[in-house]
Amino acid sequence: MQRRIVIAPDSFKGTATAPEVARAIERGWRRVRPEDSTVLLPMADGGEGTIDALETSDPGAARMMLRVRGPLGVPVDAALLKLSDGTWIVELAETSGITRLEAVSRFSACTASTFGLGEAIRFATSRGAQNVLVALGSSASTDAGAGMLQALGAKLLDASGRDIGPGNVGLHDLASVDLSGIAMLPPRGIVALTDVTNPLLGKRGAAAVFGPQKGAASEDIVEFESGLARFAELVGLEPDAPGAGAAGGTAYGLLAIGATISPGAATIAEAIRLHETIASADLAITGEGSFDTQSLAGKVPSEVIEAAIAASTPTVVLAGRVADEVANDRVRGVAATWSLSELAGSAESAMRETELWAETAGARAAASAF
Repeated sequence: MQRRIVIAPDSFKGTATAPEVARAIERGWRRVRPEDSTVLLPMADGGEGTIDALETSDPGAARMMLRVRGPLGVPVDAALLKLSDGTWIVELAETSGITRLEAVSRFSACTASTFGLGEAIRFATSRGAQNVLVALGSSASTDAGAGMLQALGAKLLDASGRDIGPGNVGLHDLASVDLSGIAMLPPRGIVALTDVTNPLLGKRGAAAVFGPQKGAASEDIVEFESGLARFAELVGLEPDAPGAGAAGGTAYGLLAIGATISPGAATIAEAIRLHETIASADLAITGEGSFDTQSLAGKVPSEVIEAAIAASTPTVVLAGRVADEVANDRVRGVAATWSLSELAGSAESAMRETELWAETAGARAAASAF
């Protein structure tokens, strides 16, 4: 009997993109059940990999490269995506991401800027973008989007009327904020995609939670918080808005120019018609690098699992690592889980040959009865 299988994984960050993982799972499945129909819907949670996911879903999508200022001012070539409906996708990871740094350090944590992200948004708008989705994730900076705003035409000045410097360190010199110079924004607006709900300030804020990941020392966090607070005071926007702390506070800077914040996985699921596709499927397969309780809070696996539950379709989860508390059928709607690390014998082997072991897991899943 032919069955219809929807394969909708996230990327396995650092080792394989979502399309690569999806194709590997499909190869494994077809080795065992070549008669089945497979539909590949690579996903993302609104961070790195969003362009890959949406490009796959739209035959009319066009990818292009743009040279922008990287997080420390060194030019980088960033990918942008134009969809057939006039929507453009810009990834912060492409323009101002931590992977754009040769090394993470206290210096980069203090001075990294989102200026290149603003250049990319400005480029998309100048090319007729009807709306822009900004994928927030893998940020190198904690500048609250100040650099992005400067690239868009905002005036962020010190007491002498000069432009403040890049990064969080520049926020300490901030004396005035003038957003009136931002003349061109897409007519249908900007949507910030994220999978976090952290506010800009406080114990759950951008500095305290994400600063250490970017190279900040413990003594830097107080300084970072002070810079962000100064920026928020002059912008005058509520810093406690859920998600405002995403990507070093870049979401806050986007809110300041009228953007909205949207859960990344849910927005991408809607764009690629995930729910409708799963509704006509016999099985859904999803996965990510590490499947644990956090995966069930707005990330790709949770979106796929909930869509499958609504359609009474079982779900299989394949992941580099599967935590004990979510293994096998311990999660509602999940028929089985497969750990690439267990199949490969170690996490190192699974990370070294992710596609090989994703293919193996796909074959194992196909050989099981669901």
